[in-house]
Formats: sequence, structure tokens, C-alpha cells
Amino acid sequence: MISIQLPDGSKREFPQAVTVAEVAAAIGAGLAKAALGGKVNYGDGGKLVDTSHLIESDAQLAIVTDKDADGLELIRHSTAHLLAYAVKELFPEAQVTIGPVIENGFYYDFSYKRPFTPEDLVAIENKMGELARKDEKVERRVLPRDEAVAYFKGIGEDYKAEIISSIPAGEDVSLYREGKFEDLCRGPHVPSTGKLKHFKLMKVAGAYWRGDHRNEMLQRVYGTAWATKDDLQKYLTMLEEAEKRDHRKLGKELDLFHIDEHAPGVVFWHPKGWAVWQEVEQYMRRVYRDNGYQEVKGPQLLDKSLWEASGHWDKYKDNMFTTESEKRDYALKPMNCPGHILIFKHGIKSYRDLPLRFGEFGQCHRNEPTGGLHGIMRVRGFTQDDGHIFCTEDQILQECVNYTALLQKVYKDFGFSDIIYKVATRPEARIGSDEIWDKAEFALMESLRASGVDFIIAPGDGAFYGPKIEYTLKDALGRQWQCGTMQVDFSMPGRLGAEYVNEAGERQAPVMLHRAIVGSLERFIGILIEQHSGALPAWLAPTQVVIANITDAQADYVAEIVKTLQKQGLRVQADLRNEKITYKIREHSLQKVPYILVVGDKEKANGAVAVRARGNQDLGVMALEDFLSKISTAVAEKV
Repeated sequence: MISIQLPDGSKREFPQAVTVAEVAAAIGAGLAKAALGGKVNYGDGGKLVDTSHLIESDAQLAIVTDKDADGLELIRHSTAHLLAYAVKELFPEAQVTIGPVIENGFYYDFSYKRPFTPEDLVAIENKMGELARKDEKVERRVLPRDEAVAYFKGIGEDYKAEIISSIPAGEDVSLYREGKFEDLCRGPHVPSTGKLKHFKLMKVAGAYWRGDHRNEMLQRVYGTAWATKDDLQKYLTMLEEAEKRDHRKLGKELDLFHIDEHAPGVVFWHPKGWAVWQEVEQYMRRVYRDNGYQEVKGPQLLDKSLWEASGHWDKYKDNMFTTESEKRDYALKPMNCPGHILIFKHGIKSYRDLPLRFGEFGQCHRNEPTGGLHGIMRVRGFTQDDGHIFCTEDQILQECVNYTALLQKVYKDFGFSDIIYKVATRPEARIGSDEIWDKAEFALMESLRASGVDFIIAPGDGAFYGPKIEYTLKDALGRQWQCGTMQVDFSMPGRLGAEYVNEAGERQAPVMLHRAIVGSLERFIGILIEQHSGALPAWLAPTQVVIANITDAQADYVAEIVKTLQKQGLRVQADLRNEKITYKIREHSLQKVPYILVVGDKEKANGAVAVRARGNQDLGVMALEDFLSKISTAVAEKV
């Protein structure tokens, strides 16, 4: 007898080996119909398998349906194969390469003699729908490696044959067939194409074979797939809204910044954009000052030997900009931590000096590939609100607790309240002993427990020198942005010779906490622009108030108002153009200015202003002092 334990604790007994599909059928017809796959031995992490998978010994089994995250993974994986099937039906000469699942969808790379057109995408999507409605069974078979190579060469799929040739000799490979199409794949897949109903092809892009620019440029077709029609529509609606909020589009419309071909991956900030930058930087500078940080500034160019000693050279040298002078090799810094250690080392430190907190708006450069650049979200030159805390082992927990509370306040001020907490643990390639990693990981987890927040574990995602907490924001569209980080590092200070004198009078290496709240200021400002659709809150807006006159008779009064508001530290613009007031209001509304003050003869005579707030809100006429009180409160409270 074979005993199958289900997630609800119940068990099913079977006289012989049984498939996942047969277990589902034994539970009920509804579940049998809904089953997309199974998860075997889910208590130990589990293995995702096809419904045809044969269970030959006692096991735990969870039936996977489209209501499960694993079910959605199966749908997307299988839809990528459906895409390849449709392409081969319409364009038999096309060769298929790879087609993985990605966030919110999938892609498949093809080699074809001409570029796919938008009309081709429509035809391919229609063919996918036609093939799905046939509800063809998806079947798996296994072949020896060399036999599989010969098979794919025989049907003209040279890329597949090359992939299989890279697998060690003597191993078997699995193939999946649906209708007339068969593909190399580890699986698993949905049981039939009829399970694939809610998908859409999104775009075509170029991609080099195996990611190498020396190889052929392939065509990458992107798609999305969901469990329900409603989920698909919600996602497409979100994409439409995201397109409206795209920081690149808004950056141009609002005249905030631009990226120039003469400096790819580096931002040119315009006056309005730099005003936003300065507000973010000065806010973070006050955070430094009010929370015990001493601001420092390190050099951009550092000797290669420092990066070798810190361990960064082996890990990041391909992403570092280097230069040579007088037979010495240098690198533009990709991060600030080694420089802060050099500052710490300057002069003798005592345990009484700890914790010692350094903060820097450090300019960093990383040689990101051109294809990875994305507006100001991913650039080659960026500035971090970088900080490092040098402390004793006993101080780690409280420093991490304090940091999480500080980060939460900062994010709230910028308009973010939904935070995901993740602890990334030791990677395979790392420095330091297991004992040190145990201490570091424990401290991070305990700090989040002490902060009263739930967190998830990301095994193996830590930095090579230590584990970290990743703080991820959810924006207004539900998208996730990983910004903040806290990393515990027992290794790098010792590697670079940092020491303090402990209570026993002995020299000892400090623990180093690497931390950033907003991370890259460029990226964070991009996130802010998209979060607020360019309508930044009054305290961040590049122009907070515009004063517009109706006729030239109010020009002097406008000048008085400008001086009064500027004295209060507000960013103000006067509009004295000889244009209709309705035109002026519309133009500044499109620029998303928080407040437009209109003044005519009545307002001038009474020392008043007619106030219009963003969103076409008419707040009526009020005394200038009352308006000043109103906007000062909004700015101070970061409404």
C-alpha cells in the first residue's frame, strides 16, 4: 500500500503506484478537473511535478490548481511553450531557443529571417488561442542526451541541439509534446493546452543568443498569462496606468531631467529636477543629523589594491570603471564601504566611541550593460544615501531595531506605508566562518522580531560578506521596489585592518553595519515620480506656488507676494505673461503645480489671493497670511 498525506492532515491509501491525477480524482471530480500539477513532499520544500507524475512510495502531496502561486507558474511556463507552438505553426522556418517564466509572464526567443511585426504578434496570439481551444494533451518523454541532440538536429532545431550538447554526456533529458510541437524542457507543465485561457502577447525585443553580443541577435517575444480573465484585465489596466506614470515620460513633460547620448547611463538634472533632488537630499541630511550620524565624504577614485583587499575586485571587477596613472591602477568606486573603513582607521578608536555612524551622499559608478539601463531607475552613475555603523557585537540588535524604525518614518514621509521585509541569508560564495554567519543572521532576524514586523527568508541571497535585510516598498499600483537595506558584516573591517580598543585594552575589529534607506537617489526620485504620477506633494514639488496676474495692474502685487513666500523658504514662480488667466491656469495645472494663486484688482485691494489647488480645486479667496499658514502646514507635515 502507498500512503499519500494531504495538506489538511488526512491520508489516502492506494494499493499500487499512483499518479497525481489519480489522487486528485480520488479526492473529487472537481479537484481532478482543476488540477494543474502536484507538489510532492511539500513539507521539505517540495518538488513541483506534472499530474502524470507517478508516486511509487509514501509521500506528502498537495494538488496544485490555478488558485496557487505554483499553479500560476505552471500556467506561465506552459503558455511560453504554447507561444513557441504557435510561432512554428505560422512560421515553420523559425527556430525556437529558450522560453522561461519571468515576473508577471514569460518570454520566448526565436531565430527568424525577418523581424516580427505588430501584425505578426496579433496572428501569433490568435493562433495560440486556437491551439488552446483544441485542448491537446501535454505529454512528457525522456531521451538520452545524444539521442535528443540527433532528434533536434533532424528537425532543424540547431539551437535546441546546442543547448542539449552542453549537458553532460550520459544524462537523460525530458521533452514535452503538445499536438505537433515538441520542446526540450525540465517541466512540469499543465496537463493540456485547454488550461491556458487568459494570456496576451506584449512586445518584441532583441536579445543575443546566450546573452553574448558576439552571437546572433534573436527576437524575444514577451507575454503575460493569468489564472482568470479578471486577473489579466487588472494587470493590463495596471500597465496602462504605469505607462501614464512612466518617470521618463513625466521627466520630459515636467522638464525635470534628461539622459544624453554623450553620457549614457548618467543623468542631466534640469533646474526643476534638481530642486526635487535637493529636497530629498536635504531631508535625508536632516535624518543623518538627527539620528547620530556624522556626514563624511570619500574620494571617487581608489587604488585597485583596496578593492582587492576588501574582496570587491573578485566579485565586481567586470562592473567597475578603471583607469591607470603613473603605473598604478585605479577604479571609480562602485560602493562607499571601503572608503568609510579608511576614515574609521584614521586615529585610535575606543569602545567608548562605538557605535560610530558615518553617512555619505556617495557618488558611485557601475558599468551596467546598455540594455539594462532604464531612465533614472537604472544608471551607471548614481548617488546613495549610504551609511555605515561601526559597533560591537552586543550593539548590533539595538542598532538594527533603531534603523528599522527610522526607515519606516522616512518611507511614511515620502508617501509609502506598505513595506515588505526580507532576510537574505548566506550565499554559497562567501567570506567568513559559519559561526560568524550564524551570529549575523540571528541578529537581523531578532531585530525584525523586536520591531514587531513579519518577514520572509531569502536563502542564499545575502552579500558575499554578510546577510542583509531588504526593505521593499509597494507603490500605488502594487509594484514592488527594493530600496532600503541593512547588512551585518563581521569580515570587511578586519580584512582592511580596522580596529578599536576594547574594554580589556585589546585591539579588536568592529562589526560593520552597511545601511541605506532610499538607496540610489536617482532611482528613488524615479519611484517618487511614478508613485505620485508626477504630482509630487507640496513639500517635494519643484515649484510649490505659482502667482498669476489677470492684468498688468497687479504686477507689483505679484512681486510682493513672491518676496513674502520666498522669505518663508517656498519655491515660487510669478506668471506675468500677457495671456488669458484661463490659459495660465491650464498650463500650470498640466505642470502639476500644487497651488496656483490668481490675483486681480479685488485681491490686490484686499491683500488677498484666489487659491486653486492641484486637481482643479477652487479653494476660494483668502488672506495671504491664511494661505501662507495653509501651505506651511502642508509642507511641515509632509501632507
